[in-house]
Amino acid sequence: MRLSVPHALAPACVGLALIATACTNEEVGSSPEDHEPQPSADAEPFEPVLAPRLLSEMDLDDKIGQLLVLTAQGTSAADNAAQIEAHRPGGLIYFDANLEGAEQIAAMSAGVQDLAAEQGRGVPLFLGIDQEQGLVARLPVGTGFPDAMAVGATRDTELAELRAATTAEELTALGVNLNYAPVADVNTDPNNPVIGVRSFGSDPDLVARMAVAEAGAYSANGVVPVAKHFPGHGDTDVDSHSGLPVIDMPRDRWEAEHLPPFKAAIDAGVDAIMTAHVLMPQLVGGEDPEPATLSPEIIDGILREELGYDGVVTTDALNMEGVRQRHSDGEVAVRALEAGVDQLLMPPDPAAAVSAIRGAVEEGRLTEERIDESVLRVLALKEKRGVLEAEPVDVEGAAAVLEDPAHAEAAQRVADASATLVRNEGGLLPLAEGDGVRVRGVGAEEIAAALTEAGMNVVDGAAGEADAVVVGTEGGSGASEQSALVASARAEGLPVVVVSQGTPYDLAAFPEAEAFLALYSSVDVSRAAAARVVAGLVKPSGKLPVDVPAADVEAGTGLTT
Repeated sequence: MRLSVPHALAPACVGLALIATACTNEEVGSSPEDHEPQPSADAEPFEPVLAPRLLSEMDLDDKIGQLLVLTAQGTSAADNAAQIEAHRPGGLIYFDANLEGAEQIAAMSAGVQDLAAEQGRGVPLFLGIDQEQGLVARLPVGTGFPDAMAVGATRDTELAELRAATTAEELTALGVNLNYAPVADVNTDPNNPVIGVRSFGSDPDLVARMAVAEAGAYSANGVVPVAKHFPGHGDTDVDSHSGLPVIDMPRDRWEAEHLPPFKAAIDAGVDAIMTAHVLMPQLVGGEDPEPATLSPEIIDGILREELGYDGVVTTDALNMEGVRQRHSDGEVAVRALEAGVDQLLMPPDPAAAVSAIRGAVEEGRLTEERIDESVLRVLALKEKRGVLEAEPVDVEGAAAVLEDPAHAEAAQRVADASATLVRNEGGLLPLAEGDGVRVRGVGAEEIAAALTEAGMNVVDGAAGEADAVVVGTEGGSGASEQSALVASARAEGLPVVVVSQGTPYDLAAFPEAEAFLALYSSVDVSRAAAARVVAGLVKPSGKLPVDVPAADVEAGTGLTT
């Protein structure tokens, strides 16, 4: 594809090599030592050639279009023809409703790129997705890796790179060239309703190492990474999808606890950063602060001027309530640009956003030079990552990439390394060969099947047939039915193994359980990892990546067998 201009830069595609290298080591947690974040291979300044030329040929409508990332419609390119023609957007974002299978996704990607080539200056699209893996994963096909917190538990940046490189290879096969990942938030609030296992942990240095590793692997494998959510969404007890979180935190504490991952990503040359719809009054000052997405003090002031970031800044989704409480949708778009943002993600009324931006330019509230700054950043990133000249996606070959057995092996390797044994009274685990195991709770069917595959004797009858009970939990600290399962087994005199598939804060809810195994994820490979630990096929090597204050257990805790 697509533009008839000389080749400038193509992405390095080293995903298979990275996977092969990572999978040759027989140790589950091959690099337990902490590694300092390193600048990515292309952290040196990139001088665009094509982007300035394209910008000089654009009219105002072309430019405004490049600032928009619209929600994809339907399951085909034809379903998106009207909005591409009307708005000439800089990108689309895919969600579950758009995605059915590998061939369909690849065909849709190829088709919308063809449509974009026919409009305005014919600039190819960023095709983005929230494929964080684990809890937030939009693809109905491909490899399911554990959540970020599981990766944090491995303490191994090579496994972070492996997860991102494998994901990037699959996204590329589907024509997706941008991923709204990694999450760089530090989860310091156990009650956080929206981040949780999406974060690598509660230690800012650990989160920094993992986020930088993943961002580098994405960009090295042809997918633009977006570090999110600046200035940090990890200390909230409100979901910004439904309300506006207020983080009344002193600046020095923010700098110590939540800034380090973003600072490390900036130092490593991360391609893009997403803003958070959070209110942080002590970073802004004044009597009437705006959420970070609309705050010049935070975006232009802290992110641009103080931290020196000149990459693409995108908003979080503009249909979220955290940013729509005080202004109209058109006004939100204008204020985000005034704050220093470059791309507007999912404006709920694209026509209103375009009209408001055009009106702000005509009135002198926004200058066209200001618009040009953001458009040039967007175009330069498209040039840098090869989007401007990408070849059409191989629709027929997409499925084969996603079915590569090496990818499933990579996911299992990450899951095995993440399993964290926090409690093991009396050396209950591993269970002895031939022991009868009853399985209850969250993921019971999948865990039971994995235990059977691991050679264990899974029973479902009278108490006398069982030697231990495995109880799967997720969010167990607030689920009385999960506690009841543990209590029932204990009443029968059976030892209990709790397999926690959400955040490990469940630990405090089950003090009577003899063993507590934290997985941080409910994907298939994590449940298989639990069975392998219970059966003694895998020695647990994970370490808690978060503090569990209610149980008085610190990050770094982890037993082996």
